[in-house]
Amino acid sequence: MAQETHEPQNNKFSLGKKNLQLLLIGFVIIVFGFILMVGGKSEDPSVFNYDMFNFRRVTLAPLVVLFGFLFEIYAIMKKTKPEESIKKND
Repeated sequence: MAQETHEPQNNKFSLGKKNLQLLLIGFVIIVFGFILMVGGKSEDPSVFNYDMFNFRRVTLAPLVVLFGFLFEIYAIMKKTKPEESIKKND
């Protein structure tokens, strides 16, 4: 019977503290982009409101959301520096 070796499991997250902060910032950017899309409702249902096609809702908001998603990808892919506090002086 082969003997199994058990390696100690490292219970650290794969993303560092800086990555999680960047992810939170990216999430806030995405939410802000969706908030920019809100509005353009007509007060009278029988009258069409062309304000829903303004620059903020059609161009700016989708670009902000796209930037937020790209920022999220950057936050995930960013390499974290190894902790220097683990070094031991022998």
